[in-house]
Amino acid sequence: MSQNSQLKELGIASLLDLALILPKSYDDQRVKNEPNIGENSVEIEVKSLVTRPTTLNILAYCISWKCDVSIVIFNARSWHYSSFKRGKTLYIHGKSTIYNGVWQFSNPKIITKVGEIIPRYKRDLKDNQIQNLIKKYLNIESLKSQGLNDDEAREILALHELSDEAIYRVLNLDSKRLELLKFVEIFNYFKKLSAKKVLFKASAIKPYDITSWIETLPFTPTDDQLKAIDDIRLDLGKSIAAKRVIMGDVGSGKTLVILGAALLNYPNRSILMAPTTVLATQLYNQALKLLPSFMKIEYLKKGLKNAKLEEANLIIGTHALLYQELPKSTLIMIDEQHRFGSIQRQKIDELTRNENFRAHFLQFSATPIPRTLCLIESELVSFSFLKQIPFTKHIKTLIIQNSGFNALLEHIKSQIKQNKQTIIVYPLVEDSQVSNYQSLSAAAPFWLNKFEKVYVTHGKDKQKDEVLEQFANDGNILLATTIVEVGISLPKLSTIVIVGAEKLGLASLHQLRGRVGRHGGQGWCYLYTKLATIPSRLKEFAQTLDGFIVAQIDLKNRQAGDILDGTIQHGATFEYYDMDEDITQKAKDRLAAFKAGLS
Repeated sequence: MSQNSQLKELGIASLLDLALILPKSYDDQRVKNEPNIGENSVEIEVKSLVTRPTTLNILAYCISWKCDVSIVIFNARSWHYSSFKRGKTLYIHGKSTIYNGVWQFSNPKIITKVGEIIPRYKRDLKDNQIQNLIKKYLNIESLKSQGLNDDEAREILALHELSDEAIYRVLNLDSKRLELLKFVEIFNYFKKLSAKKVLFKASAIKPYDITSWIETLPFTPTDDQLKAIDDIRLDLGKSIAAKRVIMGDVGSGKTLVILGAALLNYPNRSILMAPTTVLATQLYNQALKLLPSFMKIEYLKKGLKNAKLEEANLIIGTHALLYQELPKSTLIMIDEQHRFGSIQRQKIDELTRNENFRAHFLQFSATPIPRTLCLIESELVSFSFLKQIPFTKHIKTLIIQNSGFNALLEHIKSQIKQNKQTIIVYPLVEDSQVSNYQSLSAAAPFWLNKFEKVYVTHGKDKQKDEVLEQFANDGNILLATTIVEVGISLPKLSTIVIVGAEKLGLASLHQLRGRVGRHGGQGWCYLYTKLATIPSRLKEFAQTLDGFIVAQIDLKNRQAGDILDGTIQHGATFEYYDMDEDITQKAKDRLAAFKAGLS
């Protein structure tokens, strides 16, 4: 049985997992011959016992220190009396202090392993089991075989020594050793991810030449859009099924890349799935407007059977696509995949499967994640980034409290006079005892009485798509929940007000803000809070319109557990690693070199 197999049987997944298990504390059971304050192990001879209401008081002669000591045991049990019999000699370990001029031990342990240092790991395995595994498996050669260099292996081994120097190092980790542990931890994680990566065969496609199409577009694509399209062109030409995430900031033009990918795949069939009917409809309309007329495009609406699917070059729809008999396709594209549930994601995976081949798979996201997380996730998927915006954003982000409400009302009135629209986003549909903000239902009468053409909708509203369409065509104000977060195109929308802004993550705030000032128009985003002190993360958010910077601010302000959940592979927890980009890149490079050395 291999090292790793034996370790797995004991609940440790790899040798580097074992290397990263450091003691949380130590019991130093070496006898100290000089009296001192702190943890001590000494030999004593019991002289007398006195029982008091809450304590057992023992007077003993300390053989190690050649002086009398007192021992106080609280809530003494029967075994204490038999263990501390008068005239008995034994070793104890505990904290010693001076009390009334006499050295005193409180609640000491009786020890038998005298002269040893006992590491305490606070893990599911017993301390002695972990120690035995470390002695058996950790050495210079075994650590080097896992990808560490000579210096790193020696430094890790030094942390596992049971000496005064090693104990000090572990309990007082300096920046150099902490950096090493961060590196080993993320490198170890990369190795596990790499082992999970499965490559599937795909039908190599000769991409359609889209040069003339790009030249005849009614606008000039950004360099980022062209680079992403080129990444996809290279993917389609390979016989390995692509898994690529195209990550774009709000307004960066993902739709053009989606349509470009479908045309590259022509005359083969592509399937495009969007999270909402509104988005699917927008994508369909853009496809009809921008793609060449020879492309056969079908929009599969919920409940409709469509006989022309076999002839289609591009099929567009919502998750309703997953419950239809669809013809096999060579390219599957998902917009905002994170908005689909786990069962739907499983069905998406099934959609990519053919008899012997997989379809190429592209995910599009308008929710940037920090570069560091992209570096980690890129072990499983490829990334393309759309950072350039085709137009300059003119959006002001303002944080307001109760005192700013009247000014907000005047602003909304002035915008309506200019034929501009406002959305007000509430945190809840109905009132809740745990929220100190008005709900959508409670606030609606105020706006309905004060303004004309006010529309109301929320996530559970079955007519929400119709309401959004009516608002887009004829509304002044829309009262809603965060359903307006992603992708909806409202050209006349100039203002968005987010009630209880501190309750939302920065990614959601950025998405909501991205609804206004489309195509370079003037926009305003009001963050309304009842907090007396405005959180620093909201202030930082208000100072930038760059989604990738917003993601970095979010990363800085969130707990590691929040970051790991859903973004990094589920179940990953880090004790030392803290999203340091330089360390992440170093681990990434080391893994590439390690894999090359094995091949």
